[in-house]
Amino acid sequence: MAEYEFLTNESSETVRIAKRLSELLGKSDVVTLEGDLGAGKTTFTKGLALGLGIKRNVNSPTFTIIKEYKDGRLPLYHMDVYRVEDADEDLGFDEYFHGDGVTVVEWAHLIEDQLPKERLDIRILYVNESQRKIMMTPYGTHYLEICKELSNESTSN
Repeated sequence: MAEYEFLTNESSETVRIAKRLSELLGKSDVVTLEGDLGAGKTTFTKGLALGLGIKRNVNSPTFTIIKEYKDGRLPLYHMDVYRVEDADEDLGFDEYFHGDGVTVVEWAHLIEDQLPKERLDIRILYVNESQRKIMMTPYGTHYLEICKELSNESTSN
């Protein structure tokens, strides 16, 4: 399985990578985000929103589970499933995964059985105060092509 790694030295670089990624995403694309508290999951999601042309402030949907941002090129569905008590409970995630926007799922391992097989899994690792390691694992040809393009762009900069 291919894995793509990006190292950022400040939060603006994390935002830049996420923004570029969002420009390559389309309807029904699913991105999962894993990482410790403070690793940069919400910062990454803010970058995705910027790339989609979303003007509203993006913050973590910790207590609401799902926040919808519909004022961009595509809707952004931002999920934080950390507090989902019963992973087997049907909360309608499938409607988002196959909907008309991009879905971002934080703490996705908690609903692993409900996730689509084809998706982009991203782990953000805290290296130090300013550095983050972003690990992308594509599942499916579509996401593999996106990762290859991102990787080629980052090595040519």
